[in-house]
Amino acid sequence: MTNSNKVRTRFAPSPTGFMHIGNLRSALFEYLVAKHENGDFILRIEDTDQTRKKDGAVEFIYKTLDLCNLKVDEGPNNPKDCGPYVQSERKDIYLKYAEELVEKGEAYYCFCDEERLQELREEAELMKVTFMYDGKCKNIPLEEAKKRVANNETYVIRQKMPKEGVTSYEDLVYGKISVENKLLEDQILIKSDGFPTYNFANVIDDHLMNITHVVRGNEYLSSTPKYLLLYKSFGWESPVYIHLPHIIREDGHKLSKRNGDASFMDLYDAGYLPEAIINYLALLGWTHPDNKEIFSLEELTRDWDSTRISKSPAVYDIKKLRWINSHYIKQMPFDKFKKWIIPFITSKYSLEDKDDLWINRLLEIYQQHISYGEEIVDEISIFFEDNNEINEEAKDILKEEASINTVKSFKKQIEELEEFTEENIVNIINKVKEETGSKGKSLFMPIRIVSSGLMHGPELSATIYLLGKEKVLKRLKNENL
Repeated sequence: MTNSNKVRTRFAPSPTGFMHIGNLRSALFEYLVAKHENGDFILRIEDTDQTRKKDGAVEFIYKTLDLCNLKVDEGPNNPKDCGPYVQSERKDIYLKYAEELVEKGEAYYCFCDEERLQELREEAELMKVTFMYDGKCKNIPLEEAKKRVANNETYVIRQKMPKEGVTSYEDLVYGKISVENKLLEDQILIKSDGFPTYNFANVIDDHLMNITHVVRGNEYLSSTPKYLLLYKSFGWESPVYIHLPHIIREDGHKLSKRNGDASFMDLYDAGYLPEAIINYLALLGWTHPDNKEIFSLEELTRDWDSTRISKSPAVYDIKKLRWINSHYIKQMPFDKFKKWIIPFITSKYSLEDKDDLWINRLLEIYQQHISYGEEIVDEISIFFEDNNEINEEAKDILKEEASINTVKSFKKQIEELEEFTEENIVNIINKVKEETGSKGKSLFMPIRIVSSGLMHGPELSATIYLLGKEKVLKRLKNENL
């Protein structure tokens, strides 16, 4: 155990698959609580539930934290004095502390089998009350219980809860929380397979790793008194608790990977930048002191204030995430953007017949128009696919007399254009303007429709240049103009 007086937080995920958004937000807030005070951010893998463990999940945790630049000061991949940092490797530690509580009379061996517990659950269901273990084994004399353990009788170790009084604590976000002790079940500390329960392992590990601040979801608000009673039984100082509001979808349901909501890797693979995701997650349940919405991790760490965490659920809004992501895309140096975006394009289209000049111009334009990586595939389809269909609104525009004149003039100018450059395309659009008297929307809209089939898009001259003379003339012929 470290003797440091530093602020120390821990991110303690279970290795059950990809990291979902709520889990990553917890990691971020834990990181910020520590780093704002120049403290330590610890990674601990909580794998006490071996049935849910998935191969490769720990590596995904490392990769996600690394991509998001949440540097771990201590953990399985950066061990220091408080290891091991994987709970399944700490099994003997938990049993020792549980047996210490048994000796103190704060816990007891329970030999009730699953059949009896199931009967108690069914009785509770019939009576329409919450199931709680009835404490049958807590009156077994300790010596007798030890003999039964020595005889290899199956057992668990349960915490002996007080049945009177109230346990209270001050949460940094939600204020004073109080729970009547009679509502607290004699929870299991050590399971029959020798592994600790989540609640017990948390307390032991947080104490031995000298964790000063525990940041977690508000679903633990009412169970925290169980933790506090364990700290009291051991005579240990408890950490500061910071409970975070739920993240909910726009339909009001809680965001959850079990409901198929996006994980970090889903977003990353779709072309959301880690720095944009981190920026957005900070705003889910927290507000910047200056109401800023765009900030780097360094700025966020500097400006962090835990008292600005909200009690209200945070709504996950993909449109807001895209707005933030588009900002980061626009700010990328071009060479970095090109390296990042090309794989999205080549996942569907071949660039083998395109020169660097054409590719660079395409990317220069769409760097300013996309909000996530995969979006570019649909946005640039007009340059790779032959689709001459236009919608009814566009057809109506082309039927207007002014549009007919504009398109005829444009067709003539394009056919006569020898050097197909953006500058020359700008020049012929200006000639069309002089020749027809069209301007603004009545000039650009018909030309865009007959050239690209779309009513809206990036800069018109660049769009025409990227389409190429052959494709534009082919479209004009298909329009029978």
